[in-house]
Amino acid sequence: MTSILAKKPLRIIPRLDIKGPNLVKGIHLEGLRVLGQPHDFAKYYYENGADELFFQDVVASLYGRNSMSEIIQKTANEIFIPLTVGGGIRNIEDITKVLRCGADKVALNTAAMGNKDFVRQASEKFGSSTIVVAIEIVQETDGRYLAYTDNGREYTGVDAVEWSEEVVELGAGELVITSVDREGTGGGPDLSLLEKIAERVGVPVIAHGGVGKIDHVTDLFDKTQVDACAIASMLHYNLIHKNKVQRSLSCNEGNVEFLKKNIGFKNIDLIEINEIKSELEKHNFFVRN
Repeated sequence: MTSILAKKPLRIIPRLDIKGPNLVKGIHLEGLRVLGQPHDFAKYYYENGADELFFQDVVASLYGRNSMSEIIQKTANEIFIPLTVGGGIRNIEDITKVLRCGADKVALNTAAMGNKDFVRQASEKFGSSTIVVAIEIVQETDGRYLAYTDNGREYTGVDAVEWSEEVVELGAGELVITSVDREGTGGGPDLSLLEKIAERVGVPVIAHGGVGKIDHVTDLFDKTQVDACAIASMLHYNLIHKNKVQRSLSCNEGNVEFLKKNIGFKNIDLIEINEIKSELEKHNFFVRN
């Protein structure tokens, strides 16, 4: 398929999964390993051309908390691109707190599934452009795509495509679609899933999960109608491999030995955001520099 010039800039969004004070990364949203300090990575991505940042507290819903206030404030004070924050946001008060800390948007998942009216209430109070719904999706053995919650841990039985349409009707202004099956593998995004959703909803769709090579990004924008790509492994491992966040590896918590030995890099391109954008421009896609 020949690339078509986009009418609005396509976005490259680093995704930073947070556990406690640390940036972590796993595969299929599990087996989380500590990579370093979130702020170090976020600042580098901002300077390297990120369009937005996405922070997700990956254990907040499990423990019924949201504890990223300090990280959000520190980031918002130094980084001047949109910041979306998700994880453990259960009510209007939680949204207010996160926005006051400096976030521009909030991502809802578990609480939205448990109380659909929460999406409507939030969009009415804060505006639909502030409310993102994150949908974590697993493809079942019968081919169905089902939505999961709690960072991909909890089965809901809800059809993911139908759920995406429903939350948009309730007022969500944007969707983050995570393929749990592909996440962290570097095997490529689930283009079929993404197109099923993107063609049915009238709001921007952010694709997350599976991107491990630069060709995956160009294919994503070429073959689906998504508006943005959220990337973690390619960007995080690149910084560590090139020692651009050296002090992050001084942390004592978690298993960092695999990073020092470059384990996990073999299936994933190590690349900068500006290199991704340059490649997209070669394919006639419109991106911000």
